Amino acid sequence: MAVRNGWIVNAGAVAVLLLAIAPAAAQNRSHAGPPDELFAKHRQAFMERMEGGIAIFRAQPEIPRNGDAGYPYRQDSDFYYVTGFTEPGAVAVLRPGAPEGERFVLFVRPHDVAAEIWTGHRAGVEGALENYEADRAYGIDSLDLVIPRYLQGVDRLYFDFSKDHPWAHTEALQGFRAWADTTGAQILGTDAIVNELRLIKGPEEIALLQEAIDITVDAQRAAMAAIVPGMFEYEVEALIEYVFRKRGSPRVGFNSIIGSGPNATILHYEENDRRMEADDMVVMDIGAEWAYYTADVTRTVPVDGEFSPQEAAIYQIVLDAQTAAMDIVRPGATIREIHVEAVEVVTEGLIREGLLEGTVRENIESGAYRRFFMHATSHWLGLDVHDVGPYEAPPGAGPRILEPGMVFTIEPGVYIAEGMEGVDPKWWGIGVRIEDDVLVTESGYRNLSAGAPREIEAIEAIMVGRGVPEVVPGSE
Repeated sequence: MAVRNGWIVNAGAVAVLLLAIAPAAAQNRSHAGPPDELFAKHRQAFMERMEGGIAIFRAQPEIPRNGDAGYPYRQDSDFYYVTGFTEPGAVAVLRPGAPEGERFVLFVRPHDVAAEIWTGHRAGVEGALENYEADRAYGIDSLDLVIPRYLQGVDRLYFDFSKDHPWAHTEALQGFRAWADTTGAQILGTDAIVNELRLIKGPEEIALLQEAIDITVDAQRAAMAAIVPGMFEYEVEALIEYVFRKRGSPRVGFNSIIGSGPNATILHYEENDRRMEADDMVVMDIGAEWAYYTADVTRTVPVDGEFSPQEAAIYQIVLDAQTAAMDIVRPGATIREIHVEAVEVVTEGLIREGLLEGTVRENIESGAYRRFFMHATSHWLGLDVHDVGPYEAPPGAGPRILEPGMVFTIEPGVYIAEGMEGVDPKWWGIGVRIEDDVLVTESGYRNLSAGAPREIEAIEAIMVGRGVPEVVPGSE
């Protein structure tokens, strides 16, 4: 328990109360995945971009942890993108030149009554046909026999060797290079096509991302309402991930980062085991996953619920940089322009507060600002938290131009480590990152995570229990 503004506050009770009064719709989200038509659309788009030949995708293998225990299984994102199939031990083949009814083939684990008693239901060959719309399906033990038949007369194979796990099996897949050497066939990666497709999200994917982001926003708000001095970082993590599961998210999109005090200045801090003190800032970089699409939303708040003058100064620099960067977003802009704008605003703010000397141009050209802001402002977002897709156009064409349907983060930050040389100790231990998920629209952008408070007054309001002022959605 802790005392705040004369009230005795129990963090767990606050969290339970917050969840209890959440809108009914938020507590009854469907667990249904994307429609089958989405995966059929992805397969068709992939095959239209192939130049003949066939493409082969492998499921993510199960990876042992120790003894009979394995790491929690999650399907490979590319495999899921073209199949929607979530089980291990599977291979997909796309054959655009084959007759209708022969173009999408799945190899899957067959039904096994004894195995399913221990590890759960399998789709089996029948399920691959009926539930995943495969044109043909085989047991995975038929792969070595069937794949050579599909390769006969093929002069081009699309296959991703970069995912050659030691747990991947079958002689047929391991022998592709020898097959190509013998036949003169060309082997191309699947990534050149699938990365481009995944970069532009259609309406169904945007809806799935929005669901993941809405869940994450709920968790951010719950954490803000519950945090008090004396809590451990892992208690905040537990509350956040409880909200994820309560809202129907099956897993985190990445390991939750709950960094307080000096840990707020560690970019990918994951231990989450420190007791939070009243004069700490805490960075909460979190993302729920929904139907394999992940959010990535960061908020930084004062543990005691009120920003000190130094905390407010650094926070406002980062907030101003993020706002200015968002204003750049529109079709035709670039990720590089967004980063340049964020860097300029951060640098100007650091000079204003006496943390840097000289002009903005001097500090940018020398890279002096990187002591405090050392990472990129943005990354793509989708099936992976750092989603696939090029940031540069083809060689010589410059940076990638933003198009409607692209989703990415905007996340400037300032980090002042304990003991940083030449810095007044009053700034030490302050780390601030503010991150939102932005969709490029036809006329501008939409901030998909606008529901998570980011203004100082709004954060302080929810942390002292007065409620959050109305949040205005991002510009379009």
